[in-house]
Parts: sequence; structure tokens; C-alpha cells
Amino acid sequence: MKLVNLKDSSDVASFSEAVKKGLGKHQGLYFPESITPMEDIDTLLALPLVERSIKILTHLIGDELSQEDISSFVTKAFSFAAPLKKVTDNIHSLELFHGPTLAFKDFGGRFMAQTLAHISQGEPVTILTATSGDTGAAVAHAFYGIDNIKVVILFPKGKISPLQEKLFSTLDRNIHTVAIPGDFDNCQQLVKTAFDDPEVREGLHLNSANSINISRLMAQICYYFEALAQLPKDQQSKAVFSVPSGNFGNLTAGIIAKLLGLPIKRFIAATNSNDTVPRFLQTGKWEPKPTVATISNAMDVSQPNNWPRIQAMVDTGMFDASLLKGEAIDEEYTQATMRKLANLGYISEPHAAVAFKSLSQSLVEDEVGIFLGTAHPAKFRETVENVLGQPISLPQALADSSAKESLAIDVDNSYAALKAHLFSIVGEA
Repeated sequence: MKLVNLKDSSDVASFSEAVKKGLGKHQGLYFPESITPMEDIDTLLALPLVERSIKILTHLIGDELSQEDISSFVTKAFSFAAPLKKVTDNIHSLELFHGPTLAFKDFGGRFMAQTLAHISQGEPVTILTATSGDTGAAVAHAFYGIDNIKVVILFPKGKISPLQEKLFSTLDRNIHTVAIPGDFDNCQQLVKTAFDDPEVREGLHLNSANSINISRLMAQICYYFEALAQLPKDQQSKAVFSVPSGNFGNLTAGIIAKLLGLPIKRFIAATNSNDTVPRFLQTGKWEPKPTVATISNAMDVSQPNNWPRIQAMVDTGMFDASLLKGEAIDEEYTQATMRKLANLGYISEPHAAVAFKSLSQSLVEDEVGIFLGTAHPAKFRETVENVLGQPISLPQALADSSAKESLAIDVDNSYAALKAHLFSIVGEA
């Protein structure tokens, strides 16, 4: 697999190199130079999730990793289901929250942990990542206890749900959590600045577990195939995916799945009031506004880091931009949609509600809609209960972590403060 830095075409990396680096020069994202479609998609869709995913990832990565290694990584990472649940006659939810941290990022986080542990071969690595909610837990649990890998997770203090925070801030050993005053974009900028600092990047053997890391992105491609595999064959080419979008890694993976030959009809980029991309798709002008806090807080991102990958697929002619529509759903509609889904017998958290609303107002006759359920409703228990006016129970994983004390450390929203904290962590035994 040949990967090119989208900000510096002279910076070329193999899959292993890109996994170890995370970001390229000038904070550039690595992306495949080309994407070759897979053959016999029908046969591929007839396979079980794990077996199919091994073939997809082997096709993408090539012979750089042995099929035995990829098979081992996928088998360990994808140890839970991604069921397609019917919500209305022509709309389904792809439930991606049946993993250990109850969010879609378990797929990418667990695959990356297996891959990086193998590639690093015992050399020290410091994972530095920002989270708007679910990435933190998925990454923390995926890397927890792995020798020679330390994980530092930045999150916006008071801007994610308490249950989300407890899932990753209560772990010890090699997991370190940092609360930053500000929003997710502030946290993400601190991460980018660290990667541009040679003293930190090289001295701490820095890596990132956000969807900017190519291994996480590759893993996410697989559940789009799993979704269509659960539809009747005559409906697969009619499928419209509505993707709740914050940093846009999820949508990037879906578009790659289509380029591999998966017969997806089109996509909807569903955002909350942080609508940089929907406005861009309408006007052609990239005009980020200050980030607005919403109840769908994992999507409170005004400058999505993965968008350059989508733009690259459009600019190079890989992907037809007419197959992507943007929809922005405000708070009032989000809450009304949560209540509508509950009346349909489906309890949803805010992010999936944004995707469902975007889908229901965009779907046309003879299309089949799939919206991504990216997190278990209980991860947003307080919001869901307030909106629906009814209690919801906690899964065991959330109940266990909610009773523990947070170990997060407050650090000022300045790079100097973060840098000092990083070196203090790595100096620990």
C-alpha cells in the first residue's frame, strides 16, 4: 500500500510507516495513491463479517503484512456484531455500538491497537489523541495494558457526557487523560501542534489514534460492507447511507467502501449546527464558524480533520461529489426526532437522531435508507432521559465505570503546558 501525504506529495509512506507516524509532514494526512476495486462483491457479501473483513483489509494493505497477521488482528478486533435494525419500512439503523465501549470507534481503535503493537515490535510509542466523546474510550480500552505504549487523551472539559468521560478517565496504568478548557477543535489543534514539534514527535515517538491514523480508517470501511450484506440483494444498490459526521472519518471510510465496489447509491453527511461541510457542499466556500455546543457533542467540530481526504477523492476524480449531500439538523429537530424514533419503538441518542432526520427528509421513492447508530443511547443517558421523559438502564460497562473516580488531569489550553505534561508522563515508570 502506497500512501501519499495530501499536503506534501514528496512524503510517501508504506502502510506500516503511516501507522507509526500518524500524521505526515506539515500535519498532512496520508491517503492511498490509488484504490483498486475488489472483484466479485456478491461473493464477498455472502461471507461472515470477520472472514470478509480479512479479505478487504488484505486487498487494501497488500503483502506488507501477512494474511495470517491481518487475520489475527481482525479476529481479535471484530469480536462483536454490527446488526442492521429495521426502524421503518425503508429505513434501517446500522448499530455499531455493541463493542466493549459501546461506540463505533471500537472497530477502528481495536484494529489499530493490534496493528501498532505488531508494527512497533516493542519500541516505545506515545499515543496522543483528542476526543469529542467516543474516541477516548475506544482507544483507551484498546491499548490498555499494552507494554511500551502510553496513551494520552485530550478532551474538552465539561463538553462531553459524564458517562463518556468515565469510560476512559477511570483507567490507570498506561492510560493518561487530560481535560482542556475549551472545545474539541482546541484539543485537536494541540495534537496537531505536537506532531509539528520534532522534539515531541521524535523524542516521545508520537502517534495518534484519531481517524487521521490510516489503520483506524481502514477498519471502518468493513462495516459498510456488513450493512449491505444484511440487506436483500435487490435493495443493495438502492442504499443511501446517512452518516452522523464530526471529524468525517466515518464518511471517508464509507466513500472508500464505494470505491472498492460496494454498490452504495449515495451518501448524506449529517451534521448538527456545526455545519461547515453542508454549507460548503451548497456554496463551494469553506467557511468554518466558531464551534457551537450541542447535545450531539461528538459532532461539535467546525474544522473536520478528515475532510481533505474526501476532497482529494473528489479532486482526483475517484468520487463523484454529486453523490454526497449535506444536511444540518438543529437542536429542536434533533430532540423532536429522538421522540419520533421512540414512538416508532426505537430508542436513540442524539447523533443517530441527526442522521435519521437527515435521511428521512432526503430519501426518495425506491431508495433504502441506512443511518449509522454510532453510540449506545445510555452513553448519553441524561440527555436521552430528559428528552424522552423516561428512564433508560445502563449496560454493565457503563455502570461499572460510572462508579469509579476520574483520574483526568486539568491542563491549560496552551501548547507549552501540554508539552511539559507530556514529558512528565513519559518520564514515569
